[in-house]
Amino acid sequence: MVQTLTVLGLESSCDDTAAAIVRQTTGAKAEILSSVVHGQTELHSPFGGVVPEIAARAHAEKLDVCVLQALDTAGLSLKDVDAVAVTAGPGLIGGVMSGVMCAKGISAATGLPLVGVNHLAGHALTPRLTDNIAFPYLMLLVSGGHCQFLIAYGPEHFTRLGGTIDDAPGEAFDKTARLLGLPQPGGPSVEAEARAGDPKRFRFPRPLLDRPGCDLSFSGLKTALMRMRDQIVNEKGGLKRQDRADLCAGFQQAIVDTLAEKTRRAIDLYLETSPSEPVIAVAGGVAANSAIRSELESVCAEKDTRFTAPPLALCTDNAAMIAYAGLERFRTGARDGLDLTARPRWPLDQHSPAMLGGGKKGAKA
Repeated sequence: MVQTLTVLGLESSCDDTAAAIVRQTTGAKAEILSSVVHGQTELHSPFGGVVPEIAARAHAEKLDVCVLQALDTAGLSLKDVDAVAVTAGPGLIGGVMSGVMCAKGISAATGLPLVGVNHLAGHALTPRLTDNIAFPYLMLLVSGGHCQFLIAYGPEHFTRLGGTIDDAPGEAFDKTARLLGLPQPGGPSVEAEARAGDPKRFRFPRPLLDRPGCDLSFSGLKTALMRMRDQIVNEKGGLKRQDRADLCAGFQQAIVDTLAEKTRRAIDLYLETSPSEPVIAVAGGVAANSAIRSELESVCAEKDTRFTAPPLALCTDNAAMIAYAGLERFRTGARDGLDLTARPRWPLDQHSPAMLGGGKKGAKA
């Protein structure tokens, strides 16, 4: 049966407050009717990173504003919406709670069905929102708090092939930026600085490449960079602009090379499932890094596998991906009650053992 669904989505898992409206007719590509994001960079910049209490307070102040703006941009009212979807985890618990409570209020006041969404599923399903790709596909989810290879078989069916056992790439970029006195968020700052640098001047490790499998580790890169920085400072009495650029370039290249090799291994495992049209998608905030994108495209060409990545605006946290993930759940009959709880940790693959370590958005799972 052909059915058109319109879903309001809310996102508040970290430091972006967002609301969006997505509409889809059965069998057709989804349409983003509006997407509103209020960032918090200025609030957190004096502290060198996201402060959970400040983030939660800002979400509580901005969520209703974002909802009104999303409705206004789409030219709709809540009467035109079929369901409200909200990030219910994983993430900074105060922010997740703010979004869940706002969504519950809307649901209770209007009678709209409530759909809780895994934030990671939002990223993982974004390629279906933007490119309408079919299951199964290989997903590299690479963001501030998570990095993992997943085979997506359905809206709630994911198999993890590997992931990071400590810092995710986004965390490593942020910590590197702090060590070098660059502004936050660290990813764009390090990438911009690296453009003027020599990636071969400093030799950074490529963690876990000597071990089989698709697991990753990036914590040691930060430590290696700190030691190299301290050595330069001791030898020269300070850090010059070119030194900093070369450090950024070498650090970024180490992440690029590591992700490229692990992606080759993940593609080989994915192809063993005999997909009819092999596709690898990359999503998450770090997917906005042009050097990483370029190298992954080359790997996919080498493996004769289609590569797809969302537009840059949909790589970072946004509510359009939450609305779409909620729409997919809603279409299968999923509903949540007003007892929906906020979850700081929520693995996509419910059957694999949890990854070791934890990041700013929860367990590496």
